[in-house]
Amino acid sequence: MLAAGPALADKPDWAGKAKQAEKSHAKADKGDRRDDRRDDRRDDRRDDRRAQRYFSDRQRVLVREYYVDEFRRGHCPPGLAKKRNGCVPPGKAKKWRVGQRLPRTVAYVDPPAAIVIELGAPPALHRYVRVGADILLIAVGTGMVIDAIEDLGRM
Repeated sequence: MLAAGPALADKPDWAGKAKQAEKSHAKADKGDRRDDRRDDRRDDRRDDRRAQRYFSDRQRVLVREYYVDEFRRGHCPPGLAKKRNGCVPPGKAKKWRVGQRLPRTVAYVDPPAAIVIELGAPPALHRYVRVGADILLIAVGTGMVIDAIEDLGRM
């Protein structure tokens, strides 16, 4: 009869060390991933809208001077006059952003001819519009807001 007993041999030197190396690599790499590019996308979405301004400071002053009397006459109800947003109710105020399309739900009007003369002709395929207490330069085809003179009621 043959009897088998436990083997008393030691493991070879190379056995089991690969798993330990993987674990130590995983711990070391966990916080230091130089090849991780997820944060790089945010750099492309920065708000560089003021780097590409269309309206000059002189144009901004001229437009505000034109509208100063209109807003000082106070055709707003007392609650809206305190808001200083051009008599626009809070839920309807400023639903646009420079660099974004003007939402189709936003109502706008053409500014007075005197303002257009002061500002000069808009670039080709662009137009000036007034939205609440703001004058915007928008692209005609896309409705993209290029630049704005904001808060005409602020004096």
